Amino acid sequence: MYRNDSNQITIYEFVHPFGGGLNANNRWVKMSELVPWSEFEPKYAEKFSKNTGAGAKSFRMALGSLLVQQILKASDEETVEHIVENPYLQFFIGLKEYQDKAPFDASMLTLFRRRIGRRMLADINTEIYRRQVLKRDEQKKKDDDGDKPSNTGASVETNEEKPIANSGTLMMDATCAPADIRFPTDLSLLSEARELMDSLIDEAHKPLVGKIKRPRTYRKQARRHALSILKNRNPSKEKLRNAIRKQLQYLERCVRNYEKLLETSESAQPCEKQQERLETIKKLMKQQREMYDEKKHSVPDRIVSIHQPHVRPIVRGKAAAKVEFGVKLEVSLVSGFTFIDECSWDAKNESGTLIESVENYHKLHGWYPEAVLADKIYRTRENRAYCKNLGIRLSGPALGRPKADDLKEQLRMAREDSAERNAIEGKFGEAKRRYGSSRIMARLKETSESVIGVQFLAMNLKLLLRVHFVRFFLRLISISIGTVSQNRSPEPVSL
Repeated sequence: MYRNDSNQITIYEFVHPFGGGLNANNRWVKMSELVPWSEFEPKYAEKFSKNTGAGAKSFRMALGSLLVQQILKASDEETVEHIVENPYLQFFIGLKEYQDKAPFDASMLTLFRRRIGRRMLADINTEIYRRQVLKRDEQKKKDDDGDKPSNTGASVETNEEKPIANSGTLMMDATCAPADIRFPTDLSLLSEARELMDSLIDEAHKPLVGKIKRPRTYRKQARRHALSILKNRNPSKEKLRNAIRKQLQYLERCVRNYEKLLETSESAQPCEKQQERLETIKKLMKQQREMYDEKKHSVPDRIVSIHQPHVRPIVRGKAAAKVEFGVKLEVSLVSGFTFIDECSWDAKNESGTLIESVENYHKLHGWYPEAVLADKIYRTRENRAYCKNLGIRLSGPALGRPKADDLKEQLRMAREDSAERNAIEGKFGEAKRRYGSSRIMARLKETSESVIGVQFLAMNLKLLLRVHFVRFFLRLISISIGTVSQNRSPEPVSL
């Protein structure tokens, strides 16, 4: 059951434990003013029953705690400890007064990640951009138009509205957020699957102890055969193939024995989680048998982790890692603000999202971008034709042999675009080094996507926070040198 408690008090009403009050310029106080808590609380409340069940935690507490976790780079348990120790964090998550007890258990963070999905986080990110960037730009444009002299003597010949000119720059690129799994090999996956099947057989045989004998699985012998190759740094191809064949046979024997146990007794039926694990192991076994028989090393939707079967290999061709195992992110950058256009667990060509990203830009701003800066993979004929029809300049040289007069200009423009596009590469580095996108620790598919969404949302909030403090220091400098009075604010700093 969800109780609406959207009447959040101000920092001056927050009950401080040691007297006094909170600092209005604290980063958590300023960040709380940037997030549209009340607007998205009804959407969050739709996930709960109105009359039955225990009272749920508020949307502000759920999203606020996830932001605290990503900004402080803390685990679930450490996040709760930080909130208990810091009154600013308690105000940030919506508490009305300081308390020395944890407002929720650390296990609740997993539920928060499930309830606040990637789609809702994307909508929150877009709304923050609309409020903090677009409204400020519109106000600045109105102020600039107000300073211009009005042309009242000019006659209006037509009432037709002029088409809005293209404006702004849209940068696009793709990256991979690796999952927290070990590097998969065929032999290690088969050995792990066999051990998991042994544990499933043990669970299924418990209610049948004394009635029937446990099926023989040769677990010690199978483990000894696997370790003899896994501990070898450079086994020959023949030995490795022979070890894979043996582990496949052991695994297939375990699966057959387990299915016979299930047919023997109804009390041995697996729970939902065990059934999912069994289906994953069966799919892995089928894929490995196909690759072994046909002597190949790839199959569609290849499983690289039994505990995270949604993870797929993503070929990136980077110097550090040619293949990464995780989710592929297609990201766009506008005025320093980062948007996740698509989050895919399959290795797909990212050029297909350019048109959708440009249309989202038009829906958000009311006009198309003046230029789209993207790398070579986005410059397909379809994307080139689309941008040309809308008057959008797509980075990179035009098709065909350039004229001698245009070659120098094209090379200059390409260098400028490449230098400007470094901004989105820098955002990838910031997300991976500072916010943890280099290794996603969540285990489920939906919670992993939620973690990534919170990471990019936190990165955008920190960007707006830096802009706020730049304005604050500019105001102090202006007051100190006497250029403006204390009641006047300096010119806002653009993103």
